[in-house]
Amino acid sequence: MHIFALVVGLILILMVLLDAFETIVLPRTVRRAIRVTSIYTWAVSRAYTSLGKMRRCSRRQTLLNGFAPMMLLGLIVMWTVAIVFGFALVYWGARNSLNTNHDIAGLAKTLYFSGGTFFTLGFGEVVPSDGIGRFFAVCEAGLGLAFLALIIAYIPVIYAAFSRREVQMLLLDSKAGSEPTAAELLRRHASGKAMPALIDLLKDWERFSAELLESYLSYPVLAYYRSQHDNQNWLHSLCAIMDACALVGVGFEGNPPWAAELQFQAQATFAMARHVVVDLAYILDVEPQEPLQERLSSRDSATIRALLGKNGLNLSQSESAEARLKEIRILYEPFLCGLSRELVMDLPTWISEEHIKDNWETTAWDGAKHF
Repeated sequence: MHIFALVVGLILILMVLLDAFETIVLPRTVRRAIRVTSIYTWAVSRAYTSLGKMRRCSRRQTLLNGFAPMMLLGLIVMWTVAIVFGFALVYWGARNSLNTNHDIAGLAKTLYFSGGTFFTLGFGEVVPSDGIGRFFAVCEAGLGLAFLALIIAYIPVIYAAFSRREVQMLLLDSKAGSEPTAAELLRRHASGKAMPALIDLLKDWERFSAELLESYLSYPVLAYYRSQHDNQNWLHSLCAIMDACALVGVGFEGNPPWAAELQFQAQATFAMARHVVVDLAYILDVEPQEPLQERLSSRDSATIRALLGKNGLNLSQSESAEARLKEIRILYEPFLCGLSRELVMDLPTWISEEHIKDNWETTAWDGAKHF
């Protein structure tokens, strides 16, 4: 009996089982120095970020779109291989536990037997010859069935959360544009005399942010999933909502009747959205970073005020309002910039420099490339 191989095999099996339990079953994020999933995610995310920097690669966007699903499948394959190899070490360590034609099986045949047992094939060329072998074979077969059931349940949960996220973003399309900005969101509501409706929209985004936080705490890999439309991403949309909340937070001239309730809701939505970006940055180990360039210049700020003023929405012009806006931006922009570079997702400008057609206004027959 090879005690060392037996012990290493058991440790490997237990590590993978604990890791899979913490990732799939435990509804919270676990941060430990030594964790299989953490090491795997760190290594894969570095490759993801490197791929995102390859601006000249013609298939860059396609590769980024498929990266997160492949990351998830790779994690499942890694767990499976580790469990099969761990049981193979256990069988090989207990030298008398398996035989084939009455000969002691070597490491290659124990790997074959372990794989066949895990996937419940059971061809019978290599069979357990004693109680120890039979015990571990039954354990591995049961583990294989349980592991398969967990994976079958895990993947639909991931894609259900992804679907909910995409629906919320698509609903923003007609309210703030396919590449949403804070100025466009406020302009469309102001021009339609529908500022009270903005309160309901921000309520929806407050709840959506809470659901997003719950999803990312349980399944951080979901943050890497990109949208079906190339000109949209969840970080872009969330940033636009937070920008809009910041503008609402500075107040309005003339104290409109809906202003107090809108500011209250904007504050609540901003708080929940910031909770998302701060916690996700911590989970993904992304440090806050300063923007590469100023997102809101004095010129842009003046342009936004003039644009909204033309549509009957006058933001506060006081110096304290400008100072308040700067204070609010400091609370969230560094975290968004860090996540933007990590996830290779662009952040919105505060105001679009040119008119961009919404996705619903374009078709593939027009030559539009948004898928």
